[in-house]
Amino acid sequence: MAGAAAARLRAEIRRRERELRGLRERLAAELARGDTAEQEEDGERERDEAACGARQPSAAEPARGDAGDAEDEDGTRGLRERLAAELARGDSGDADEEDEDDEDEDEDGALGFPAELPPLPARSALSAAEILRYSRQLVLPELGVRGQLRLARSSVLVVGCGGLGCPLAQYLAAAGVGRLGLVDHDVVETSNLQRQVLHGEARRGRPKARSAAAALRRLNSAVQYVPYRGALRPRSALRLVRQYDIVADCSDNVPTRYLVSDACVLAGKPLVSGSALRLEGQLAVYNHRGGPCYRCLFPRPPPPDTVTNCADGGVLGAVTGIIGCLQALEVLKIASGMGSSFSGYMLMFDALEGRFRNIKLRPRRADCAVCGDSPSITCLQDYEAFCGSCATDKCRALQLLPGADRVSVQQYKALLDARAPHVLLDVRPPVEAEICRLPHALHIPLRRLQDRDPASLQRLQKRICEEKQRSDDQTPLPVYVVCKLGNDSQKAVKILQELPAEEFGSVLAKDIKGGLMAWATKIDSTFPQY
Repeated sequence: MAGAAAARLRAEIRRRERELRGLRERLAAELARGDTAEQEEDGERERDEAACGARQPSAAEPARGDAGDAEDEDGTRGLRERLAAELARGDSGDADEEDEDDEDEDEDGALGFPAELPPLPARSALSAAEILRYSRQLVLPELGVRGQLRLARSSVLVVGCGGLGCPLAQYLAAAGVGRLGLVDHDVVETSNLQRQVLHGEARRGRPKARSAAAALRRLNSAVQYVPYRGALRPRSALRLVRQYDIVADCSDNVPTRYLVSDACVLAGKPLVSGSALRLEGQLAVYNHRGGPCYRCLFPRPPPPDTVTNCADGGVLGAVTGIIGCLQALEVLKIASGMGSSFSGYMLMFDALEGRFRNIKLRPRRADCAVCGDSPSITCLQDYEAFCGSCATDKCRALQLLPGADRVSVQQYKALLDARAPHVLLDVRPPVEAEICRLPHALHIPLRRLQDRDPASLQRLQKRICEEKQRSDDQTPLPVYVVCKLGNDSQKAVKILQELPAEEFGSVLAKDIKGGLMAWATKIDSTFPQY
């Protein structure tokens, strides 16, 4: 009972601390508006005193000795400046504390997503501090004060705080966008640090959305940050998207791309979409000024077994940085009123060649299911069912084989300990086999099996014959196939099952579920994970 009471007390403390942070942000905004108004009043008063000399107090303005209002005004401004400094310091400290509060987040909507955000305050002028901070972009004729005020009134929803979302959010915060919503279901892992530049070693295991908000708050405490720890789902996406002016898709899976695009069409919001894989990147702006949406270009999702993400195919961190920065540039241009360069176009980036290409996209389709003249999609759907894959990179397992053709890593370890005759075939690409491998495995990349490469098939046939000679058994020789995650190995098993029996004899091919990463987590903790 004492433990439960303590947990409830901690949850209540965290809830009140979050309320306090919200009040601090609102107070900071009020102070900024107050400072601007006072500066204008001070300027008028100084001009009047310079023209008229020393001014006598009027009946409406008591003398200094009576109430000391002038001193109070100066003191109030001083207190406000000190309070603003304290708020900035407090926000930085709160940002660090915020990452500690990982439990009981349902209470404040971090997982359920808040129902409604208050509108950003209207601004008619910039404070002296803002003018100094944004001076390098204020002098641009294309932006100016008017554009900066538009940025301050703009809100942007960033879907994904990873390789694309980190540089994107960083430059939006630095430029002075009024509010940033940060959506991510994941936590910071060591493998993220190579490209996700807002997170650091000390934040491993923390929610990415909260880690990003903490880092951004240290960069610019005047911006409002709203972290959403959870995956974007059909039941909440439309309500969330409607609260923001622009949406930036920085996700790395197909269901989320369709979900975000459909939500933007239904909510009437422009979508700045980016992607990066290996040494290539893409950027497009959808649903903006009569341009096409994502479904106009891709009415049907690709087969799940043809989709590759960064975890499977790899990516160079600088590539995600380039595409994320270009996304930030497009968001800033749209938010400030400059317009977009990629509405109706797609930017293709080849990092190996150092080349950019612009591809003109087909116009909006009149028969598009969501943005066409007679749309059949008027509400959000089950996008995982539509795409046949999960909306997170934590669930990338394919099911291409029946259960009888698959074994677990525990089952394979048992037959390995029993020294049962078999062949272990590693079908990963050569670059992955160089990272780590099981010493007794025969390495033949899946691509060579798919191409029916004669030399590779001959190596496999030779190994099978050698194992059969050792066993003196007439039963089919098991060939266990392994890859990184257990997806490519299933494709390889299908190929092996089609090999001619007169050349390879009786072969029983099976896939090892979960691949080498399952081996590392469940059998050998010293085996490298990548």
